[in-house]
Amino acid sequence: MKKLLYIVLLAAVAIPAVVSCGSDNNWEDYKDWREANNTWYEQQVARTNPDGTPYFTAVSPAWLPNNGVLIHYFNDRKETEGELSPYITSTVAVKYKGHLYDGTGFDSTAVSGADTVRTFPLSGVVKGWQVALTDMRVGDTAEVVIPFPMGYGETGSNSILPYSALRFGIKLVDIPSYEIR
Repeated sequence: MKKLLYIVLLAAVAIPAVVSCGSDNNWEDYKDWREANNTWYEQQVARTNPDGTPYFTAVSPAWLPNNGVLIHYFNDRKETEGELSPYITSTVAVKYKGHLYDGTGFDSTAVSGADTVRTFPLSGVVKGWQVALTDMRVGDTAEVVIPFPMGYGETGSNSILPYSALRFGIKLVDIPSYEIR
């Protein structure tokens, strides 16, 4: 009986010790993936149009200094001038396609060939979407690149691995609830 008690006590001490020696985060586990994502993101920062001008605009709002996303608008923004831009407290209606840096798709409003619209509160999405959509106006269509800290960070989400840079094609269709609280 004493042997069983010693085994149980030893296991109670040893298991937490072994677990605590493991990695507290995924930094080393995802080293190659993280480096590939960071390299791709830096390539997007340096990307240029045929005329040599930057392809993306870095957007970093006053409410989140030193953090931001890259945006390339496909439409002429003069055409959407005067249209509403959402606040963080707004509900937005969007069409989108999401991809990882390597082109793997992970989410889209295009379902079975039909391009649907999804509506959700902007406060419930990743920071990168909040930054991008508050810069957009109703009717804008853009490519948005989100660095991993503004996406799903060090933990990932479902099919999105930790340290994933994200690329979205987004169209802001409407702002059905324009809350400014």
